[in-house]
Amino acid sequence: MLVLVVYFIIELLASIKLGITIGFGWSVVWVIATSMLGALLLKLSPYAIMDSFNNIGSKKFNIISAQNAAISYMLGAILLIIPGVFSDILGIILLGYTIYLRMFAKITPNENIKYKKGDDDVIDVEIIDSDSSDNISFKR
Repeated sequence: MLVLVVYFIIELLASIKLGITIGFGWSVVWVIATSMLGALLLKLSPYAIMDSFNNIGSKKFNIISAQNAAISYMLGAILLIIPGVFSDILGIILLGYTIYLRMFAKITPNENIKYKKGDDDVIDVEIIDSDSSDNISFKR
């Protein structure tokens, strides 16, 4: 309950500050534009979420990164729909996190792979012996 009261106070102060800075008319344009953007992103969310989970198969994402991208995308879109400056800032931060996960985050290599002693010394080579043009043999 206290968190909700603090949120509304921050939202009110940020909205008043923006209204003073850019004017009432532009504040209304801000709220309408971010609400429309959030509604558009929410409408396109099934495609973005499916793309995140499809990237699991191509080894670009692991399941946790896909889940984080989906949740941050949905919450960011919902926060953009809610009128207010502070909620818009939080929504933009969450959408930025989604972009970070999609563009720059990589899967870390699996650290659970065990190697036998001496595996670092093995060199796998394939030699092609071509004595004649018709008879090519492969030796290993």
